[in-house]
Amino acid sequence: MTTTTTAVLVPLLPFLGAVAGLLLGRRAPGFVRPLAVLPTVAAAVLAVVVACRQGGGTGAGEAIDAATRLTPTGSVPIDLALHLDGFAVLVAVLVGVVASCVQLYSTAYLRDDPRYPSYAALVSLFTSAMLLVVYSGDLMVLLVGWEIMGICSYFLVGHYWETEAARAASLKAFLVTKLGDVPFLIGILALAADAGTFRINGILTAVTSGDIAHPTLIALLLLAGVAGKSAQFPLHTWLPDAMAGPTPVSALIHAATMVAAGVYFIARLLPLFAASTAALVVLAVMAAVTMVGSALAALAQDDIKRVLAYSTVGQLGYMTGALAVGDRDAAVFHLITHGAFKALLFLGAGVIIHAAGTNSLAAMARTGGLAKRIPDAYWTMTVALLALAAIPPFSGFFSKEAVLGAAEHAAGGHAAGIPGAAGWTVLVAGLLTALLTAGYATRLWLLAFHGKGAEAPSHGREPAAMNAVLWVLAIPALGLGLAAWKLPDWFDGRSLTPTLTTSVLGTGAALVGALLTYAAWRRTAALAARTPMGAVAADPDASPAVSEEEAIASHEAVYGHIASAPDPADPGRLLLGPLHRHAAAGFHLDAVYHVLFVRPVRAAARLAHFLDREVVDTYVRGAATAPGLLGTAVRRAQTGNVQTYLGALLAGSVVLAVAAVLVATGA
Repeated sequence: MTTTTTAVLVPLLPFLGAVAGLLLGRRAPGFVRPLAVLPTVAAAVLAVVVACRQGGGTGAGEAIDAATRLTPTGSVPIDLALHLDGFAVLVAVLVGVVASCVQLYSTAYLRDDPRYPSYAALVSLFTSAMLLVVYSGDLMVLLVGWEIMGICSYFLVGHYWETEAARAASLKAFLVTKLGDVPFLIGILALAADAGTFRINGILTAVTSGDIAHPTLIALLLLAGVAGKSAQFPLHTWLPDAMAGPTPVSALIHAATMVAAGVYFIARLLPLFAASTAALVVLAVMAAVTMVGSALAALAQDDIKRVLAYSTVGQLGYMTGALAVGDRDAAVFHLITHGAFKALLFLGAGVIIHAAGTNSLAAMARTGGLAKRIPDAYWTMTVALLALAAIPPFSGFFSKEAVLGAAEHAAGGHAAGIPGAAGWTVLVAGLLTALLTAGYATRLWLLAFHGKGAEAPSHGREPAAMNAVLWVLAIPALGLGLAAWKLPDWFDGRSLTPTLTTSVLGTGAALVGALLTYAAWRRTAALAARTPMGAVAADPDASPAVSEEEAIASHEAVYGHIASAPDPADPGRLLLGPLHRHAAAGFHLDAVYHVLFVRPVRAAARLAHFLDREVVDTYVRGAATAPGLLGTAVRRAQTGNVQTYLGALLAGSVVLAVAAVLVATGA
């Protein structure tokens, strides 16, 4: 089997598994789990085979291309094209491995869910769409996978559609991402019009030869779509709310699919963005605001999944920051390491929620024994949090330092065509975010695993499938940093090894953030002991607001809103001070959008409703009533009396004669 044929099977197998799962879900439920897991695992294995055959090479010269004309359009042709370079094959391996882990984890996590067949099929379709984006060499085919992911995310985030939060989150995710997709589509069409092709290789050739007439405009249009899909400021607000979906879905969306698609897209078309200094500066500012703002918000969140969601937004900011300084090697390297440890964090959070019966960190801080009860999650999440905080020798350290090193290189004016302002912006924001990231990672670890108080009620032993997946993902979270010496052979040949300056500054910032958080936690420990407990451990005999099973499914606090109430003993409150309230609300960006967009749209809808009801409907009712009234009047005049008719005729003739005389006299 050729490499091209094998590559075609990689996105095709999950797609076929999704179709078969939907068709057989009700008729043969015993086949649902095998059809969910086996095609995805097979796709992951084939992705590894394609990566090995591709061989790494040194840049695009070693890429494998294959194409066939999909359809004649009469203008710009559309090709079903594959482009397999080092970036594509390694990202495909990441997608396949994470998706396989998610499918295996879901067989246990959602084992009693009656909607599991449709869920598993949508996850497979989601995986297939992302793999299509990764392997595609044609922008229109890439757009197909791009949009399918958006549709799948709508259904997966809204899996628990019985809850208002899930319905609102799924609709918000769909609308916000589609808001970015409109200029994204316009940008693709404008780019193809200038280049004369949708093929990515042809577009890059046109960029090199200077045939793109409006690179800045096109780059900014494309950035809007990337900001929506990859949850970058100001279109990032949908991602924290998407936590209303099942935890495995969060792991898939946040680690390997959808949010990674925007970063990967810019990496593929980076020469286009590099052709516009303005686009790079905008990208750098967007990355800096995203990094710092999301890290502050993560430090103030009580929901463990929202902490990780804001963390994802910030780490994506690192990737876009690397792209803003012209280093796609560092961006994709961080994308790969982040995919491993963030999937581990979300799946580990699912185990914690299952064990604690709540997703509130305030509730977990008032319960004890979680670390001993779920040792697999404890140790693997410790590894993942160390990787997230960029502590050496964990994988996140090497990839984050690669980003900071690239920013330092650009800030010093050593990167050709990259403005120094972009480098300094990314470097300063990256160092500040490193401090904040270590802070919220330490806070999560302390509150989740080192709470003080009685043990939470047991919800049973976690299934082996869930724990096994954690250890599988812990391996790359721990050891993927070693790829820093090998990946340049797969990518563009730039060194990814840490530099001394950024390593010292970045690691120092991380250690300072961790120590400050630990000191704040120790300081508030006494206060936490005196604070009335409103969480699971507060009153074991109290009646839950929802059942334990419902809480685990919907991620609501078992004992109602009191379990997730603001905790005065939270070290995040001490660290942020008066900023905590604003950070916890995401700096009120949703409220701003509500004022700027939601209220005007609702007002316009009310006006349209009023005009429709009071003007249009009045006209319609009048159009029906007037003929009726006229008919009634005419009907009463029809008496059947000949003398009456002759009298009316005579009177009318007299009136007409008088009118004629008056008119003639006036003339």
